Amino acid sequence: MSNLSGQKIIVGVTGGIAAYKSCELIRRLADRGALVKVVMTPGAEAFVTPLTFQALSGSPVHTDLLDPEAEAGMGHIELARWADKIVIAPATANFLARLSQGRAEDLLSTVCLAAKADISVAPSMNQAMWINAATQKNLSLIEQLGINIVGPDSGDQACGDIGLGRMTEPMKIIAALELDSASNPLTGKKVVITAGPTLEALDPVRYLSNHSSGKMGYAIAMASVRAGAETVLVSGPVNLDCPLGVKRIEVTSCAEMQSAAMAEAAKADVFIATAAVADYRPEQASPQKIKKHGNEMAIKLVRNPDILAKVAALGDHLFCVGFAAESEKLIENASKKLISKNLNLIVANDISDQSIGFGSDENAVTLIGPDFELELGKSHKRLIARKILEVIGEEITK
Repeated sequence: MSNLSGQKIIVGVTGGIAAYKSCELIRRLADRGALVKVVMTPGAEAFVTPLTFQALSGSPVHTDLLDPEAEAGMGHIELARWADKIVIAPATANFLARLSQGRAEDLLSTVCLAAKADISVAPSMNQAMWINAATQKNLSLIEQLGINIVGPDSGDQACGDIGLGRMTEPMKIIAALELDSASNPLTGKKVVITAGPTLEALDPVRYLSNHSSGKMGYAIAMASVRAGAETVLVSGPVNLDCPLGVKRIEVTSCAEMQSAAMAEAAKADVFIATAAVADYRPEQASPQKIKKHGNEMAIKLVRNPDILAKVAALGDHLFCVGFAAESEKLIENASKKLISKNLNLIVANDISDQSIGFGSDENAVTLIGPDFELELGKSHKRLIARKILEVIGEEITK
């Protein structure tokens, strides 16, 4: 039996071409025993009629903010109190903007503002709209509000473009809702995550670093909080907002990251090292700006400590997860790291694929444990993060 059985779920439908997929979503939720009510925006009615959703859900469809038939005319409050979960699919760029600002212009946005239920959104829009800085800023605000973002997927779009922006398929949305409803063995656990790059100073204005954006680590931190864990994020310099409910410790160099990670991991249950730590640092940073002279400059580099190996040596109480960014022999090289660093799990990703990894919102990884391999195909880093946390939860209960 699905853990959605008996759950009261509002499906919000906004005005996008993907509204036709909401028909299957509602039907599949009903198949799993969920009690479904549909709330439509005026734009959604241009794509699918309320009668269709009424037939699929078995309940009247709600469209009007000021409903004279509702108790005291407060239909939005009744719906907000009724729902255990709210899923908005499709969620257009316009609706995401309104949701991020806490606006209440129609029934659906008002219900979201008044509800204490868990809210999930499945974005759907043109690929150019998705990558627009305004949309990404709105998504960041939504994440900080604790709203779950499912997708989007990449592929052909109704406008003829190809790229991210397709609404995630209904069965994937349901899987995400079921994961949120599942009891998680990480509840009450402490999870420490390192993320982003480190900067190793050459002089007061120059440094050695790498292209890590920190997006994977921040996605894992968000997934960790949603899984009920006390979450600490030790972060190098990135241009990302700290997820709501996460304790962030900002660091710059490998030495600073090591100090913070060791202190936090000593009393943790899970340690996840996503940070791209510089392998080497200048033997001595110049106290003054290095001036140009001649055609060459020699800088002696020394090896930085291996933070993950040192944390893994703290004891068997700690479930340690590493990341292996490889350009060749992905599985072979990652498996060697799993053993040499005494890890419980390693996440391997192929950095030769320029469409994923550093700076991208998508990734494709293989999870490697002592006795298993699990390949996760190309997907949004948020979904990859959720799956990694799910696997960790399963492993620590064995």
